[in-house]
Amino acid sequence: MARKKNINKDNLISWYMEFVLENNHQPKSIFSFAKENNFEETDFYKFYGSFDVLEEAIFSEFFHHTITVLSKSEDYETFDARNKLLSFYFTFFEILTANRSYLVYALENSNSDFKKLKTLKGLRKEYIGYVQNIGIEKIDLKHEKLEKIQDKSIQESSWFHLLVTLKFWLDDVSPSFEKTDLFIEKSINARFDLMDIKPLQSIIDFGKFIIKEKVNFN
Repeated sequence: MARKKNINKDNLISWYMEFVLENNHQPKSIFSFAKENNFEETDFYKFYGSFDVLEEAIFSEFFHHTITVLSKSEDYETFDARNKLLSFYFTFFEILTANRSYLVYALENSNSDFKKLKTLKGLRKEYIGYVQNIGIEKIDLKHEKLEKIQDKSIQESSWFHLLVTLKFWLDDVSPSFEKTDLFIEKSINARFDLMDIKPLQSIIDFGKFIIKEKVNFN
């Protein structure tokens, strides 16, 4: 039988997810995986160097699909950072729910700390890049090193929050994962309320004023 032509990454991801869900382990080799799905082994390497790389790509594809869905909304671009992030979370976890069985295999059975999972490395990079570009309001510290620390803090806390939400979702047994929806809404609103810079910015400005006036007075 002639081998399949024009294999793409979506084919490989679909076949791989189907295999691990049916067998609860990776294929024994790329050769056997290619043979079972009737394509040339060399076609696999056009996209991925190993099954581990493919697994990492699956999470990145979930992210990309989320962004694609959001980009089709005319209202999304008008949202502030809080509502953009809420929209991202609800869309992202809807996509994860459609693939929950695979996520349970990939994460719940890993016996690893999420933060150490290489599988999530690509998603982490994509998500942090997203967070950096949604317009989260920051304190104008007028100091390069302090601003870098502030940016790093926002990035790491945002990634940690996504991991915590992911773990909550995996443990959620409520109908339609309604508890996860509540967790997303309440936790993101709480984060943005805590990050509200206006009161803190006013205190900083007042402090600068006092220091300046004290110097002038002296």
